[in-house]
Amino acid sequence: MNAERIVRLGVLGCGTVGSSFCELITEQADEIARRTGMRIEIAAVSVRDTAKPRRGVDAGLLTTDSASIVADPTIDVIIETMGGVDHTKELVLTAFASGKPVVTANKELLALHGPELFEAAASAGVDLALEASVAAGLPFIRALRESLTGEDVSRAMGIVNGTTNYILSQMTENGASYDDALAEAQRLGFAEADPTADVGGFDAGSKAAIIATLAFRRAVRAGDVFIEGIESITAEDISNAKRLGYVIKLLAVVERDDAGSIAARVHPTMVPTEHPLASVRDSFNAVYVEGTGIDQIMFYGRGAGGHPTAAMMVGDAIDVAANVGLGCHRGVGPLPDATIIPIDDITSAFYISVDALDQPGVLADIAGAFGSRGVSIRSMEQEGITDDAARLVFITHEAVESDLRATLIELADLASVKNIGQVLRVVCD
Repeated sequence: MNAERIVRLGVLGCGTVGSSFCELITEQADEIARRTGMRIEIAAVSVRDTAKPRRGVDAGLLTTDSASIVADPTIDVIIETMGGVDHTKELVLTAFASGKPVVTANKELLALHGPELFEAAASAGVDLALEASVAAGLPFIRALRESLTGEDVSRAMGIVNGTTNYILSQMTENGASYDDALAEAQRLGFAEADPTADVGGFDAGSKAAIIATLAFRRAVRAGDVFIEGIESITAEDISNAKRLGYVIKLLAVVERDDAGSIAARVHPTMVPTEHPLASVRDSFNAVYVEGTGIDQIMFYGRGAGGHPTAAMMVGDAIDVAANVGLGCHRGVGPLPDATIIPIDDITSAFYISVDALDQPGVLADIAGAFGSRGVSIRSMEQEGITDDAARLVFITHEAVESDLRATLIELADLASVKNIGQVLRVVCD
């Protein structure tokens, strides 16, 4: 029987994810060896403070010098869990230049510099593995990179931020206000003290850039993604959506048109209750993919947390370690720059709330503003809010975003319109 091959890992960072990764590797070492013939070992771990105890990590493996781990010729694979962008990017590039593959969950780094890093990895003949960077507990990135390589993917949309999904779920199911739902998310550890990256849509925006890059094999970066957060969503919006047969979710949506141009966006969206994404609740994530051959498929599971993220990174570590032994690597191919469709050219259905005078002729004037811009009304509800005013709630058929914006300007100029409230995009049935 052949002896086990020893694979030595250098771990950069040992926070929640890094410590969970080390713990899983240690716990599963014998089973991994039985299944793969490789004995995977933690060789060194970089931290900010070596005096602080780290769960599942031998204190003798700790160092504050990340660069020394990358430079160590006895280390085979680099596991990056330290976060950050500029310094981390340099360490990753140095690892590639030294012939070491890298496993990372760093969505911000990949959204800003992914195409450059993929090219550097390919030039060095090593792997860049990133399963845990998007919807961390779902084996979704591997499907995009491998199983769906030959598929003509036209659209992927998903709930890829557990914090916002928890907040919106609390508002939908328990009638919580946005502020109360956010406070509860912070108390449970789903949201940071400064929740801007999550509730502002920026975390999901980074993930949208990664999804688009891999789904369409074009270089899409964070700056190419249109982003709106959930901060303006109110209990009334949630109630209106429920009454109309929808739930509100923060979606990341990437699409490719017939000419190969790409749209990438993140925004709160009204999803029909019968759509598979509508039932994704709490802090769970899901990604729904559409393509010519597959029709529709959905990936669902825990999207964050130390152990789900670490579990995906362990899988990546095993894969790249096996490739090191075989002297091969798996790239994503060339990534030419994408032609990005601006948000004004996107087509969507819309939900619009308008407060107007409740008197004859007003509805005709409002309908005329929609019609003059070619925006067709699919449904309308009216509710009195005072003796002489009403709230009108419209859902449109699909319309070009710029036409919808022009409609809103025209509506605002009508003397009978007192206020334009929430405007949300709608997933069509």
